[in-house]
Amino acid sequence: MTTTTETMRPDTVNRSREVERLVAGQATSDGAGVKLTRVLTQPLQRRLDPFLMLDAFRSDDPDDYIAGFPDHPHRGFETVTYMIAGRMRHRDSAGHEGLLQNGGVQWMTAGRGVIHSELPEQEDGLMEGFQLWLNLPAGDKMRDPWYRDFSAADLPVFSTDDGAAVTVIAGTSHGVAGAVSREGTQPLYLDLQLPAGGRFAQRLPAEHNAFLYVYRGAVTVAGREVGERRMAVLANAADRDGVAVEAGAEGARLLLIAGRPLNEPIAQYGPFVMNTEQQIYEALADFRDGRFGG
Repeated sequence: MTTTTETMRPDTVNRSREVERLVAGQATSDGAGVKLTRVLTQPLQRRLDPFLMLDAFRSDDPDDYIAGFPDHPHRGFETVTYMIAGRMRHRDSAGHEGLLQNGGVQWMTAGRGVIHSELPEQEDGLMEGFQLWLNLPAGDKMRDPWYRDFSAADLPVFSTDDGAAVTVIAGTSHGVAGAVSREGTQPLYLDLQLPAGGRFAQRLPAEHNAFLYVYRGAVTVAGREVGERRMAVLANAADRDGVAVEAGAEGARLLLIAGRPLNEPIAQYGPFVMNTEQQIYEALADFRDGRFGG
C-alpha cells in the first residue's frame, strides 16, 4: 500500500445530506473493565445497517484500559480497530498475532468463529481509538476467519485543496482506494482532519447509510452544528448526492463512515451476530464444544 501526500481536488457534492439526529453515546465498560463510550448502540443497528457498533476510547489513566480484552469469542461479523494512540497486542485461536500501534488498523473477519484477545502493551500514556463492528452478509457469516494488521504507513493518505487531510481506511475517496474493500457491504471509512474553516465533501450513493463522529472540535453539516464527541446520523434522500462538512474555528477531526445496507434479519447475542435465533443457539453450542477457530 502506498501513502500519498498528493493534493486532490474536492469531490463535487451538489446537495449535501442533512443531519437526521445527533447521538451522544453511552459511557460503559467492556472486556476486563476497559472504559469506553458506545456511540453506535444496538437500537441503531437497523437504521445504520450494515454497521452494528462503534466504540470510542480515550484515556491517559492506565486504570481505564490496562486490563484490556482477554480471550473472548466472535462469530458472524467483522471488527475494525483503529488505534489513534497506544499499543495493543492481538492474538487469536486461528493462529494470528499482531501489534497494533499509533495510527494503525486491525481488520478481523470473525466468520464462523474465532476466540481472540486484545491486551495493552503499555503501562502508562494515552490510549485512544475506535472499534467498529461491520456485519457480514448471510452467505459470508460462516466463512473462514481472516485477519490483517495495517500500520499507519500502510494506510493511504491524501490532502485536498481546502486543506483536509484524509486517511482512507476502507472504500474509495476522491479516487484514492483504501486499505480494505468489501463487495457485499461496500464500507467507506475515512478519518478526516480539517483546519479551522476547512471543508470536505464526499459523494455517497443515496441508498447507503452514513454517519460521522466528531472526536475533536466541531463541524457544520447542512447548517447544523455537530459538536465534539457527537455522532451525526446522516439522512438518506434521493436528491442528495453526498455530504459536505465544514470545520469550526478550532478545526476538527472526525470519522466519516458509510456502507450499503444488507437488509437482512439481525439476531445478536453478545459477541455473536447471525440472522436467526437458531443460528445463535448453534453458535453457543459450537463455542461451548470448542469448535471455534484453529
